[in-house]
Amino acid sequence: MSVLTGLRNTHHLSIHQWRKHLLSTVASAVLCLSIAQPLLAADHDKSAVAHQAFQQLLDDEWQFRLQQFPELATWTGTKAHNDRLTKVDTKTQQQRYTFWQDILKRADAIDVENLPLEDQVNLTIFRRQINGFISDYRFKAYMIPLTSDEGFHTALARLPKNMPFEDAQDYENYLSRLDQLQDSFQAHQQLMQEGLEIGMTLPQVVLKGRVEAFKGQIVSAPKASVYYQPFNSDTPPAGITKAQWQGWQQRAQNIIRTEVVPVYQEFARFFEEDYVPAARSSTAARDLPNGEAYYQDRVAYFTTLDLSADQVHQIGLQEVARIRAEMQSIIDELGFEGSFADFLQFLRTDPQFYAKSAEELLMNAAWIAKRADAALPALFKVLPRQPYGVAPVPDELAPHYTGGRYVPAPLSSTQPGYYWVNTYDLPSRPLYVLPALSLHEAVPGHHLQNAIAAERGEQPPFRRYDYISAFGEGWGLYSEFLGIEMGIYRTPYEHFGRLTYEMWRACRLVVDTGLHWKGWSRQRALDYLAGNTALSLHEVTTEVDRYIAWPGQALSYKMGELTIKRLRKEAEESLGGAFDIREFHDLIVAQGSVPLPVLEQQVRRYIESKQ
Repeated sequence: MSVLTGLRNTHHLSIHQWRKHLLSTVASAVLCLSIAQPLLAADHDKSAVAHQAFQQLLDDEWQFRLQQFPELATWTGTKAHNDRLTKVDTKTQQQRYTFWQDILKRADAIDVENLPLEDQVNLTIFRRQINGFISDYRFKAYMIPLTSDEGFHTALARLPKNMPFEDAQDYENYLSRLDQLQDSFQAHQQLMQEGLEIGMTLPQVVLKGRVEAFKGQIVSAPKASVYYQPFNSDTPPAGITKAQWQGWQQRAQNIIRTEVVPVYQEFARFFEEDYVPAARSSTAARDLPNGEAYYQDRVAYFTTLDLSADQVHQIGLQEVARIRAEMQSIIDELGFEGSFADFLQFLRTDPQFYAKSAEELLMNAAWIAKRADAALPALFKVLPRQPYGVAPVPDELAPHYTGGRYVPAPLSSTQPGYYWVNTYDLPSRPLYVLPALSLHEAVPGHHLQNAIAAERGEQPPFRRYDYISAFGEGWGLYSEFLGIEMGIYRTPYEHFGRLTYEMWRACRLVVDTGLHWKGWSRQRALDYLAGNTALSLHEVTTEVDRYIAWPGQALSYKMGELTIKRLRKEAEESLGGAFDIREFHDLIVAQGSVPLPVLEQQVRRYIESKQ
């Protein structure tokens, strides 16, 4: 009982009795406070000690991470390691593994119950990150440093765009990194060779034609190399003498001619003659060394949920059936005479649905993205400062690349984020899916989400620069759904295109688990995706190969979107007229990238605070 409650119950007493009761009540309260104060002080001290221990742990690990991964340091605006590239050899992998094991022991020793609530959330996310690093080592995933469309080679080719060039030291740092490119490729080649020896490789079927990504960097003139881009201008930057500039240009050309091009030539030979012929014939992750445990680990990692592969497969089948019914309703609305398969064939072959040139496709994408920009204030209170552009997927990547992707840029750079649109093979890039693709990759999807997360300076850096697929890709797919409320889909065909993209992500739950857990063949996966979506057959092939090469990642989209939709419905029903869609969306993206159970906790706390 509080002091005020005690006073409210004394209205029947005399003045003398009332004064006596008052003095007694106050004395009791003072006594309680005198006892409680030392206890509160002790609790405060425990909380301060736990908080300080946790902050020191985060700082120690983050400094280690920046030192071990110099490209990450560059991305975050830390210049201290800009003259180095990441080491990937086996010995270094072991050292990192040992360090992260020690970090987990320190995390276990922290008094979690006395941590502030925000620290408890951060600790949950931090432990997930560190466990992910440890799993990559235990399952030897580092021996497969590329997928069917990206990898270490594409990341290195973006160095010229991701590095700062503000003063003389920046150019010296870049040349130093360029000089280490040969060592980096050789180390990756050695890892892949070790992978061959134990069966830890990509499947052979997804590697055909991928050597072109390496051969594209084998240029006859150094100035034609992507790595020469920082020195393309004949005019020196401000503060740089002409002699110094010309000296750097000459050094860059020499390194490209004598080191970069030869190492690409050797890696292309190794890839084509040694790696692909000896790669495994099986497509299933469960056939890798310790493969069953590895795939279940990938399911948990990419969904952030405690689900088995069989459970995910079943959810996928249910979603496929639901979306198929919605797709059929649009076919009926259009009055199309023919089967579902006939309608898909019509969409894949009718010229009205395809751009005549790369420029037309890019212009359509830019127009959709600009319309989406205009709709953002109705759905968000907080918008990012960093802009984004629309550009084609680089030629050397395009043949085996997905239809589009978001490529972020460091906030410290002069580069915007980019929404890449694949202009290769135009008859495989239907316009009816372009609105959904644009919303997913640009805004309100990945650009808005990534830029806002990076611009939130109050979160610890391990969260600010993290990307959890279940959250990020779930948000991207949810952004496609938001296009309905934004008025982006203008025709029944564009609505069908949105459903095709949602069906595509539902099919991923079935196909990924089918391939890696249930023994599906590649052809069965191709037939399933082609038979349920209006994706072009070229894109069906590149997508299935992507799932084969990147086990589990495809599960994140639909599981994340289902969670966000469920939480929105819960907030709408709980808050009624007090529900504010702009507040809700700001809450979601303000989290940065979080596991889905953490997102659920945060949304429920928000609901309680509003109630």
